Amino acid sequence: MKTILITGCSSGFGLATAQYFLDRDWQVIASMRSPREDLLPRSERLRVIALDVTDSESIRNAVDAAGPIDVLVNNAGIGLLSVFEGTSMETVREVFNTNTFGTMAVTQAVLPRFRQQKAGVIVNVTSAVTLSPLPLLSVYTASKAAITAFTECLAIELQQFNVRVRLVIPGRAPETRFAESAQSRRIQFGPEAYAEFAKSVFARMGQASSAVTHAIDVAESVWRAANDPSCPARMAAGADAVALAESL
Repeated sequence: MKTILITGCSSGFGLATAQYFLDRDWQVIASMRSPREDLLPRSERLRVIALDVTDSESIRNAVDAAGPIDVLVNNAGIGLLSVFEGTSMETVREVFNTNTFGTMAVTQAVLPRFRQQKAGVIVNVTSAVTLSPLPLLSVYTASKAAITAFTECLAIELQQFNVRVRLVIPGRAPETRFAESAQSRRIQFGPEAYAEFAKSVFARMGQASSAVTHAIDVAESVWRAANDPSCPARMAAGADAVALAESL
């Protein structure tokens, strides 16, 4: 029986992925910044543990508590919608600390075990915003694009140890907490010179294509990455992400 450790399982992609693997008889370690036992059905194959990907001690404790694992899914992330000039560097660092450095830190903590057992899979969840530039997403996109580059380079380093590294690239997912996460950053869209521009961007967002990404799309892609050694290094997840990737 294989074991998967997933970060950011309190909602959205992480929660759906945990349920998907649990339903298929895997041992699941669902990590959350603030653990909740009521989000997933009770099972002898499920453990819910605390993990704040921005805290080195929390990472160390979580990896120790997890024990041997076969797959790591770096899913934890926060959103941000903002004109760059109106974004404080404190907020920029907050986004990178979770989306970029958090992913790297958890990966680095797990790597010695994968290297020693000469087996393992790392799945990094990024975003389709990395496929095509969009306004108000410069910081968020940069934090995710860095993980794309990191993943592709890391995959080459780890081939010698029989460790696979894959990217799952979701599209726009209204059912997740991205918007809530973005709003919680309390970003101001100033200076005032950007006001009309930001207004027009939000208007276009309201007219976006009906094609979206559902959490189950991501869970299915993670499943393939974990179980199919022949799967692509990059996998778009969700109808909109697939359409965008195919158009490039």
